[in-house]
Amino acid sequence: MEFIADFHLHSKYSRATSSQMNLENLDRWAKIKGIKILGTGDFTHTEWLKELKRKLEPAEAGLFKLRNSDSETRFILTTEVSCVYLKKWKARKIHIIIFAPTFEIVDKINARLGWIGNLAADGRPTLGLDAKELAKIVLNISEECLIVPSHCMTPWFGIFGSKSGFDSIEECFEDYSKYIYSVETGLSADSEMLWRMPNLDKITLISNSDSHSPSRIGREANVFDTEIS
Repeated sequence: MEFIADFHLHSKYSRATSSQMNLENLDRWAKIKGIKILGTGDFTHTEWLKELKRKLEPAEAGLFKLRNSDSETRFILTTEVSCVYLKKWKARKIHIIIFAPTFEIVDKINARLGWIGNLAADGRPTLGLDAKELAKIVLNISEECLIVPSHCMTPWFGIFGSKSGFDSIEECFEDYSKYIYSVETGLSADSEMLWRMPNLDKITLISNSDSHSPSRIGREANVFDTEIS
């Protein structure tokens, strides 16, 4: 089955984001644009997580749908974390997408990250945490989670960004590099550009909208040809 998925977006609780970024509007625009699976975004935010738990119910494995609805739109639990830290005498600012399979695992992730920073301050929290340590925390909670560097070429917040990034996945994640299976292209790069980088030969590239308003979902997206799960 062929379907479209957009995994990276933000809720109304993120800065500079439309107040219309709620589940009902996301579902409506997903139908308009023919998108099957959407990331929830911002599961680290307390109020958004309450809304997700109240309005979503389990569907296929690892996916959710609007409660008491016949909508075919599916949601997968995602969030983005901004890691700001010093490494090798240089300031690093790396955005990371986290995928989680269940609310129970999300609660454990949030409890652990809540010790490090204020998760209620922004839908995309800023933590003084090494990206490697973020991966270690999340994957020690559940190996079913996925860690994906966001918009990898963005100058200030991409893993390969010229201002605060690294020259390789290995330099950033060290011994946790083997658990990084995917990198997001984002608006600052495209697949054809990144395919020229030999150290990404074994990495799956994904493209997402990073949308801050409902009408912008799917401006970049992924096409799958497989079962829904």
